[in-house]
Amino acid sequence: MSAEQRQMLDGILRQSAIPVDSSVDEQRRLLREAISAQPLPTDVTVTASALGDVRTAEITVTGVEARHTVMYLHGGVYVLSDAFLAAGLASQIARRTSAKVISVDYRLAPEHPYPAAVDDALAAYEALLMTGVAPSDIVFAGDSAGGGLAIATLANARDHGLPLPAAAYVMSPYVDLTLSGTTMDTKGDADPLLGRELLQPRVVDYVSGHDAALPLISPVFADLSGLPPLIIQVGSHEVLLDDAVRLAARAGAADVEVTLDITPGVPHVFQAYAAILDEASAALDKAGQLLAGHLSCVRRVAA
Repeated sequence: MSAEQRQMLDGILRQSAIPVDSSVDEQRRLLREAISAQPLPTDVTVTASALGDVRTAEITVTGVEARHTVMYLHGGVYVLSDAFLAAGLASQIARRTSAKVISVDYRLAPEHPYPAAVDDALAAYEALLMTGVAPSDIVFAGDSAGGGLAIATLANARDHGLPLPAAAYVMSPYVDLTLSGTTMDTKGDADPLLGRELLQPRVVDYVSGHDAALPLISPVFADLSGLPPLIIQVGSHEVLLDDAVRLAARAGAADVEVTLDITPGVPHVFQAYAAILDEASAALDKAGQLLAGHLSCVRRVAA
């Protein structure tokens, strides 16, 4: 792994970081421009679709036989980004799991605060099951807020009596909107992207008067018993490091199978930079192998 690559990426991200005092509209514009500047591979197709009343983006890769389905939940602190902007990272998971990806375009705050995103994610999963796709052929994946929403959706689906997917893969999960993790402060200087000052206003947008510690807002405080295997990846240079560590600990204590990988010297959702960072490709490869194993294991048991 290359120290030069990590240093180069850190510099790029610091130069392009979203200003703390910018408006939601400005943050949305800057993020869209940054992601759109990296064109999708020519073999990736993104099609507007829907699951019930929830808008989605269906992402396929030419030459990949889609034997499974990934339900993807994008990041963006519940305020930014959309299902289509997630296509680049989501397609990397599709390649490694022989799957098509359905990226959920859940409603965003402040226009649609909690519980809109939670309701949309659950409705999308329920609609996906109603299409006839077996839960054993489904995995959840998500980055940042989408990782937190994936965990919340698992707990929500369990509580609604729905069968759960084979596994979930979350990258730098944002699971504590109380911002109480110790690394929110201790990793502030190391993190080139996020910090308490940037996150706090967006917490207010999303929570909108609710208790930020509610389990479907901050699933690090949820009952995690009965969830399928979790694959959690995080970098050591991010303020959400403690979110991931505590999530893994609480899931393990609830008898959930957990794989926690902490990659040194890399930033928030480092997997998105696979084109320039060896650690990103390695992390995606490992997650793909684990997901494929869980899909195959569930299928064997079901048979």
